[in-house]
Amino acid sequence: MHILVDADACPNVIKEILIRAAMRLKISTLFVANKTLSVPSSPYLETMRVGQGFDVVDDTIAARVQPGDLVITADIPLAAKVIEKGGTGLNPRGGLYTPENISAKLTMRNMMDELRSTGVMTGGPGPLSLADRNAFANQLDRFLTTALRETD
Repeated sequence: MHILVDADACPNVIKEILIRAAMRLKISTLFVANKTLSVPSSPYLETMRVGQGFDVVDDTIAARVQPGDLVITADIPLAAKVIEKGGTGLNPRGGLYTPENISAKLTMRNMMDELRSTGVMTGGPGPLSLADRNAFANQLDRFLTTALRETD
């Protein structure tokens, strides 16, 4: 199992949680971005800089994900690709993307996208709160505990 991170849009506090978890549990974690990233020196942490362009980071992650991998992303279409390939998606606010909920999330995302294209101001998510950070850390811990138990 590997963790892949859509690092362009991932808040720094979430990256820090992931770095600590990867190093503590010795899990290979790849941060993919279209800008240079800095992570501590560790055999479990890697960064990959990809070119600029629409969905380049998402396409790179989708091409690399394997069954059982965890992908950290707020991008619902990327999460759908991850699920199709047998991976799991986790939103930086702690929401898990699953085969059971991804269709509804895609439908809602597409509907909001259509509203925005007609000029309706739909707003976006608010700033990442302490409750969001805690929800992410708790969901990550549950996922990793279960995944590591299954590999033993």
